Amino acid sequence: MAAQRNHIDRIILFVVLFLMVASTVVVYSASSTWALQKYGATSGLVNKHILKVLVGLAAIFVAMSIDYRYYKKLTKIALAACLVLLFFTLAVGGEVKGAARWLSVGGFSLQPSEAAKFALVFHLSALLAAKGAKLNDFKTGFMPLILWIGGVVLLVMLQPNFSTGAMIFVLGMVMVFVGGARLKHIVLSISALIPAALVYLVSAEYRMRRILSFIGNGDSAATPTKANYQLWQGIIGFGNGGLFGVGMGASKQRDLFLPESYGDFVFSIVGEEYGFIGTIIFMALFLTILLRGFRIAKNAPDDFGRYLAIGITSAIVIYALGNALVTLGLFPTTGLPMPFVSYGGSAIVFSSFAIGVLLNISSQTDLHPRQAKEMANAPPVIINEPAVGKMY
Repeated sequence: MAAQRNHIDRIILFVVLFLMVASTVVVYSASSTWALQKYGATSGLVNKHILKVLVGLAAIFVAMSIDYRYYKKLTKIALAACLVLLFFTLAVGGEVKGAARWLSVGGFSLQPSEAAKFALVFHLSALLAAKGAKLNDFKTGFMPLILWIGGVVLLVMLQPNFSTGAMIFVLGMVMVFVGGARLKHIVLSISALIPAALVYLVSAEYRMRRILSFIGNGDSAATPTKANYQLWQGIIGFGNGGLFGVGMGASKQRDLFLPESYGDFVFSIVGEEYGFIGTIIFMALFLTILLRGFRIAKNAPDDFGRYLAIGITSAIVIYALGNALVTLGLFPTTGLPMPFVSYGGSAIVFSSFAIGVLLNISSQTDLHPRQAKEMANAPPVIINEPAVGKMY
């Protein structure tokens, strides 16, 4: 296990810590009315959220201290285990709004799709680093990656969880593209999946309602359809906030008007209480993660670290952007959490662990030297990686 040579990227750490601390304030405001009704106390939900944030903080610092190369030999096992968990979830998982997405053991709940998302990122990074130019070959280079992506996406879609499955597919395609796959192979794969995606969308009435509502069927905030009720309430929240917001804890939409105000639609509460300025600040923080994460990838000491940094950064930012677009009515209503901000457990813990890995990669670049003079006189670090044959 290699020793860390330099400092971590403190800006990313600060941004993530700020988001997690801010989430406790936002979740408390967004959930207080719902918690009072369900638990008899306004702090009923935020206390659980704070516990999960603390676990997430521990995950960051644990992952930050472990050399990221250690995971390279474990990626296939981890992803295979996640596929088993996804399959098991379909059989015995707990249902939320008709979807089997959770496994509960002894009071502890796990959402396997969150684990599978990052396990896929890790394994794709290992495969891309091993294959190199072989990725141009459709059969031996490109197809093995698509099979792994397809396996995860299929099992998530069957829960059913279209939004998460679609985001994982987009994330996989981003990584494959960055890894150097031929554009025609990517386009061919997407084209081949379009008919299956259309069949999936029309196979459930509620999905069709959401698509039709998004396209537009004459409804409005005054007379919303059932499918669009949550969206319109969220948009009303943004409208109430104006430029500077109504103030901390002063949201009106949280008072049983906006369903999931502390979860998937927490960004609407941010817009209502902190206004347009507040939402811009939040999105600027994710933009900072994007820019700093790609900078780390550019300076990573090896291909595995480079692809892993790109994958982790993309996963966080794609989800943040997807959540913002949904709450603003620019994307069909889906169940995507805002990373580090929405109420939840699995999403916070796994995202935190991934950020810890990204910080470990940053500590092994030359971006943040601990002692510049000593580093200048130190012998070069040579990483001997064994030759890899076929890798699937």
